[in-house]
Formats: sequence, C-alpha cells, structure tokens
Amino acid sequence: MKKVIDKAESRGRSLYDWLDSRHTFSFDEYYNPRRMNFGALRVLNDDRVAPGKGFGTHPHKNMEIISIPLKGKLKHGDSHKNSRIITPGEIQTMSAGTGIYHSELNGSDTDPVEFLQIWIMPEKLNTPPAYQDFDIRPFLHKNKMSVIVSPDGDAPAKLLQQTWFSIGEIEAGRKMEYHMHQSHAGVYVFLIEGEIKVDDIVLSRRDGMGIYDTKNFELETLQDSHILLIEVPM
Repeated sequence: MKKVIDKAESRGRSLYDWLDSRHTFSFDEYYNPRRMNFGALRVLNDDRVAPGKGFGTHPHKNMEIISIPLKGKLKHGDSHKNSRIITPGEIQTMSAGTGIYHSELNGSDTDPVEFLQIWIMPEKLNTPPAYQDFDIRPFLHKNKMSVIVSPDGDAPAKLLQQTWFSIGEIEAGRKMEYHMHQSHAGVYVFLIEGEIKVDDIVLSRRDGMGIYDTKNFELETLQDSHILLIEVPM
C-alpha cells in the first residue's frame, strides 16, 4: 500500500471578503507541484461563501464536477437554463464536456453556505454538457458508507469516469473494510468531521489521505465521523 497524506492545515487558501476556500490540490493562486492531482481527482475545494454572495457566471470545459453542500443553501444556474437550490442531503453533478457556463451562489441572504466542490478528469473529452441534482438521503444509512456516485448506474449519480464516491456518518469504535472496484485505482479519503485511523495513520477534521497500490484497506473511527471516499483511476 502506498499513501499520500494531506493535513488540513497544509492546504492552500483563497480568502476574500465573501469567500473562504481551502484547496487540497493546486487551484486558483495556490500552486504546489507536488499537489496537482490524485489520479483522476483534480480539485477538492472546501468552500464557505457569505450570505447573498458567490461565484458569478464562468465557463468550464472537459471536467466532471460534483458539489456536496455541508451547511446552508447552494444555488446553481447555468447556460442550459438550469436553476436549482440544493441543501445538505442533496448533491449536484455537472459534465462540462464541450463547454458550459454556470454560477454557484449562496441561496440565503442571512446564513453562509459551506460545500465541497470536486473536479474529476473525464474518461472522454468533448461530450455533451449535462447537469443533474440528486436527493441522496434515501440512500444513506447510519454507520454505513453509502455509494452516491458510480459509473454504472448503481448509485444516485453518475459521472463520465470510472469513479465511485462513498459517504457516511459513522459512530466511534467502528471498523470497516473498503475494497477497490477496479485495478490500478486509488481512494482519496477526506474526513469531513471527526477522527479516524487508516493503516495506523490518524486523520482529523478536513484531513485527506490518498491510498493506492492495494486492493483493500481498513478504516477505524476513533470519534463519530463524517467520511467521504473518492475512488478514481490512477
């Protein structure tokens, strides 16, 4: 097993009057040649946006993008006339493909919104742009890692890459084993909240860890934890 450990405090940061964004991988003005990607995982941003503010209309091309709200209301709009507010328990996916313009704004004038925005490099380029949102709550189960994104239609959402996203809220003192869905894959563990141990490495809130060159690994929760696993081709 090979590991890459990215502690929360080592992430890049974009700080403005309306935005506090932490970057696990190089993004915007944060550049670290040792942190360009983890396999097909290109961006993992942890964003906090002030009330009534957000990212105005801007372009994307040839990237698979998933947004996961953690607190508050996230408002999406795009050049295909999609408009939607999603909240925790929902996710949105966008295949930028040949090109799409979109915006992501705080849907509240009083409370901040917190969300993860994740970019995955696609398996094929120049596909037709597409946007969808999903209510993942019926698929979530206490003390279980639930698959919310897959390439084969076995999850609520699908991206145009061989990638699986699993998420779960797990009580302290639990152990679970993760098995790779494919060869030549890696899993990026992102700890949203809590404390866990993976292969004797302890991870705390917002720490990340990439795992590859193995078929499986064990995860143990040291505290009640909210965990995101992203499996991608390496």
